[in-house]
Amino acid sequence: MINKTVLNAEDAVADIQDGATLMMGGFGLSGIPENCIAALLKRKIQNLTIVSNNAGVDDFGIGLFLKERMVKKMISSYVGENEEFERQLLNGELEVELIPQGTLAERIRAGGAGIPAFFTPAGVGTEVAEGKEIREFDGKHFLLERALYADFALVKAWKGDTAGNLIFKGTARNFNPLMATAGKITIAEVEELVPAGSLDPNAIHTPGIYVQRIFKGDSYEKRIEQRTVSV
Repeated sequence: MINKTVLNAEDAVADIQDGATLMMGGFGLSGIPENCIAALLKRKIQNLTIVSNNAGVDDFGIGLFLKERMVKKMISSYVGENEEFERQLLNGELEVELIPQGTLAERIRAGGAGIPAFFTPAGVGTEVAEGKEIREFDGKHFLLERALYADFALVKAWKGDTAGNLIFKGTARNFNPLMATAGKITIAEVEELVPAGSLDPNAIHTPGIYVQRIFKGDSYEKRIEQRTVSV
């Protein structure tokens, strides 16, 4: 069985170059590839296209890429927590493609499944539909949406094995498994790395065939995006 482990985040992202398209796993600040983000920040590569459910916050996650002006284009569904994103967007400094969340998930899933495009009712009659083919099925209108792919998919799992099999926990299971299938090269960082054959096959969410590199993350802050308490 192939051992797909690399030493650390720096080794994992060493060949990501300027102009790359990256899928960044996670939902809000949950399940984001914190170690890969830190390693890419050290290299300060430029003109990235980022596919992510969100844009992080100003001082954490993808927001750090925006702060360092590393991002050329964001393809996202929710960006409301990041003031720097807003500033760059309003000043014309950042290309942005906003996509309904379900459509974003399905475009990524389609990319991983080898489906080049699909029809969806989401966005019909809105700005989302501009420039897209609209077709009628059974009396209802649908938009043609194209699949999304990436040069690299960076995902974060709770546990993985040396063959690249991954198990996600909680909210991290939202976009991470989809993105893991849609990158030409998928890099997985995990909280716990175990020998191949140690995981229950019935518990695996992403089979190792989709993963090219895996490493154990040094540490995780696991920032809470918005803390809500009751008294």
